Amino acid sequence: MIRPNVRSRRLPPYRGIVAVDAKDFTGYPAIQHEEISRSIQQVLDRSLADADLAEVWHDRRFPNSTGDGYVFGFPPEFMPFVIHPWLGTLQRHLTEFNLNSVGVVRLRLRVSLNIGPLPDEGGEFDGNGTARNDTHRLLDSRPVKALLTEQSPNITHVAAILSDRCYQDAVASGYTGRHMDHFVEVPATVEGKPFAQRAWLYVPEPSGNLRDPRVLGGDTQAPHDEPAASGAPERAPAPDGLSSRFQADGGIINTGTHHGAQQITNHHGGAR
Repeated sequence: MIRPNVRSRRLPPYRGIVAVDAKDFTGYPAIQHEEISRSIQQVLDRSLADADLAEVWHDRRFPNSTGDGYVFGFPPEFMPFVIHPWLGTLQRHLTEFNLNSVGVVRLRLRVSLNIGPLPDEGGEFDGNGTARNDTHRLLDSRPVKALLTEQSPNITHVAAILSDRCYQDAVASGYTGRHMDHFVEVPATVEGKPFAQRAWLYVPEPSGNLRDPRVLGGDTQAPHDEPAASGAPERAPAPDGLSSRFQADGGIINTGTHHGAQQITNHHGGAR
């Protein structure tokens, strides 16, 4: 067992990380779970190709299916393009999926994006580390769950949450082709977990108030189908308008398809 802080070692390579999770997955019969898991990967593959990011999928690092979702790593220099245009392209593919599914299965995805050092040497346990853990915590955090719940299920099929590191490196720096006002700052907490970080929400096609107090942490009552995080501070709603900002107290605290044999049309040439 390696003991930390005994001698200096090289940092693992930095990787971008994307994790997705399907809303209400366990509400479907078990016989449909395998098909849903397969459909998630198909949508990821085709939407990345449509956004001119096929190599991100084909060369993905430490990929893993979580049943109701998927996670993989990629070179961090692609992160601005993953944020935009890919998240918007993913929204369009899920819209098509859900229109073609005729109500049998609907896919609405939470997406978590992060950047950090992770082991990546082709080994069995590659991709394990704090950056990976935080990516999954953000995916399970109250703000992004509440946001997707409060948006129209007929319009909004993607809700993304970015770690502060991801936001600062890819968005605030100006490398992403979306203005900073499209992103909403939130305190990300997870019920029953010692996790609290500043994070940023982004919805490619919103259909409701992105500054609902239940999203920002101002309402301690959980959304009707999502648990509330314990100890979430009460907050008043921020003014309407994407140009305003919400500040977390103290900053960083501790730190759419046919059912069955479906075909999805792939439109190449997404603009960056």
